[in-house]
Amino acid sequence: MQIAQLRSRLRALGAGPKHEERVLRLWATAKPQDAGKRKLEDFMPRPVLDALPALTQELAGLARLQSQHPGDDGSARLLVALHDGQTVESVLLPRDSLCVSTQVGCAVGCVFCMTGQGGLLRQLSSGEIVAQVSLARTLRPVKKVVFMGMGEPAHNLDAVLDAIDLLGTGGGIGHKNLVFSTVGDERVFNQLPQQRVKPALALSLHTTKAALRAQLLPRAPRFDPADLVAEGERYARATGYPIQYQWTLIEGVNDGDDEVEGIARLLVGKYALMNLIPYNSVDGLSFRRPSWERAAEMARQLHRRGVLTKLRQSAGQDVDAGCGQLRARAVGAATRRIPIPITAA
Repeated sequence: MQIAQLRSRLRALGAGPKHEERVLRLWATAKPQDAGKRKLEDFMPRPVLDALPALTQELAGLARLQSQHPGDDGSARLLVALHDGQTVESVLLPRDSLCVSTQVGCAVGCVFCMTGQGGLLRQLSSGEIVAQVSLARTLRPVKKVVFMGMGEPAHNLDAVLDAIDLLGTGGGIGHKNLVFSTVGDERVFNQLPQQRVKPALALSLHTTKAALRAQLLPRAPRFDPADLVAEGERYARATGYPIQYQWTLIEGVNDGDDEVEGIARLLVGKYALMNLIPYNSVDGLSFRRPSWERAAEMARQLHRRGVLTKLRQSAGQDVDAGCGQLRARAVGAATRRIPIPITAA
């Protein structure tokens, strides 16, 4: 169900703008439709009132909790069942944050990501995206939503933007706490600045070398890293939010001093934050995470060069929190090691 379809159904029942927004707000914030001091029958049109129980049940069916896997770090991996039997993953993160999926699978094919190994199965509707937030809010508070789960948000742009609009208005999430993560797409840079709700932007960089990036992200748009940073800088200056650059640290691939120098050349003086994220080990893939000491040294070198850098603790290492791992295990994916040749030079 798309949010636009839900709005149309409510209007067909006689809902006015305030009735419509109330239903959407209570759904997105995981509150019952009879919340509040006033009785529903005192202000809600009778056809809408009569339809609410079935509608509430239908909305709950968009995303149901199939299993929950708490981590020692306060995170929790959620396997979420959709109405058609497909599953996606959401992750409850520390500090009231939530990572949601935007697709079942992904077409980008990042070689270090379990989600990318199976390709794209289908898009999520805007309703299914918001439903993940509503579901998570039945478990704990959610004050930040990052669109970094299964899927490439730019490949499902209209649905993602509709979900962001609702979450940033009736859903009560601050706009800078809605984080749109992408490998880079011209449509993102063209359309996000025009939205009523302008999210923060996270760009998957992973290397400063164009040829290596093409190997790591084989079906991503062929942005030269410098051009991607230039697009990000324009968006950062337009919105007032620093760009978050995502860098999955893979031993022997993108953890060398040459990459440190490359990052410094690209980001010194930019309105940017570099997130160094040690690789989350994935069954079936041959990549390894570097030692914590090496990761910390990279962060120190970047700080000394004037690049604001955060070394992230990869959430949920003990519960297979790498994107797509839980779903792959649930559907019985093979766990053999797959060697993928990567040329770092």
